[in-house]
Amino acid sequence: MTQGRDDEVGVFRALADPTRRQILEDLRAGELAAGDIAGRFPISAPSVSRHLGVLRSAGLVRERRDGNRILYSLVEERLAASVGRFLRAVCPEQIVLRHSRRRGTEGEDKA
Repeated sequence: MTQGRDDEVGVFRALADPTRRQILEDLRAGELAAGDIAGRFPISAPSVSRHLGVLRSAGLVRERRDGNRILYSLVEERLAASVGRFLRAVCPEQIVLRHSRRRGTEGEDKA
């Protein structure tokens, strides 16, 4: 496997878990402290910390320290690039068809 593929495998492994997907959704609204993230789940703080570590290793979140707090934020461009490459490889025609249909529908609405 090439380095690029290894990176994408890490992204999709990270996305395979529903808790990690929920963390990513929660981070869409902006940066959150680790404790705030942990408080949203009925699992232990160390378990949430492990999930955050997987997301960080996959490059999907970044962390920064603010005093004694660790703040996490979503790396949107990494997520979009990885999922986009996968979609282009798997169903490029479907993406083109959806965009064409949408544009055609928009044109009909204006007429």
